[in-house]
Amino acid sequence: MMVRREPDPTRRNARAQAAILEATRELIGSIGYDRMSIEGIATAAGVGKQTIYRWWPSKAAVVLDAWAPEVQQHLIFPNTGDLATDLKTELKSASDLSNDPNFGPSFRALVAESQHDQTLATQLLERIFWPRVEAAKERLRAAQDDGQLAAATDLDLAVDLLYGAFYYRYLLRAAALSHEHAEAVVEAVLAGIG
Repeated sequence: MMVRREPDPTRRNARAQAAILEATRELIGSIGYDRMSIEGIATAAGVGKQTIYRWWPSKAAVVLDAWAPEVQQHLIFPNTGDLATDLKTELKSASDLSNDPNFGPSFRALVAESQHDQTLATQLLERIFWPRVEAAKERLRAAQDDGQLAAATDLDLAVDLLYGAFYYRYLLRAAALSHEHAEAVVEAVLAGIG
C-alpha cells in the first residue's frame, strides 16, 4: 500500500523561488524598495502572496535573499601578496556595489529595518557582515604570517577602522564612497596599525 505524503509547505519550489527573487530585483530597479510590496512581488513573479509569506516573513527578508548572492561575490578577498593593494581592491569593490543605484538604497533600507527587526538583524549579521569581517581578518592574518603586518596587531580594531569609515559614509550618506576614499582609508589604517 502506497502512503501519500502531504506536501511540505516549507519546502521551496526552485522555479517559484527564482521567479520571486528576480521579480524582487526588477521591482527594486523600477519602483524602489520603499514602494515595493509583497503583493507587487507576487504579481510580478506570477505566484500567490501566500507562497511568499510561506517562505519569507517580510519584504525585507525577500530582499535580503535577493541580494545575498551579489554580496557574497564581494566577500572574497584577493591575496596578491600585497596587503595594501588587496585591501584597496576589496574596499573599492564594496564601494562600487554600494554605489549601484539598485543595490545601494535597498540594502541601506534593510540595515535601517534591522534596527526594529531582531530576526532580520541576526540574518544580516550572519549572512553578510560576519562573513565579511572574517574574510578581512583572514587576509590580515595572512599578512601577519607574511611579515607585512605586526603580529601584535589587533585585527578586530583594524577591521573596525577599515569598515567604520566605509559604513559611516554609506549608511549616513555623510560623503560619497569613491575609489580615492577607499585608497586613503587603507593607507591611513595601515600607517596607524602597521
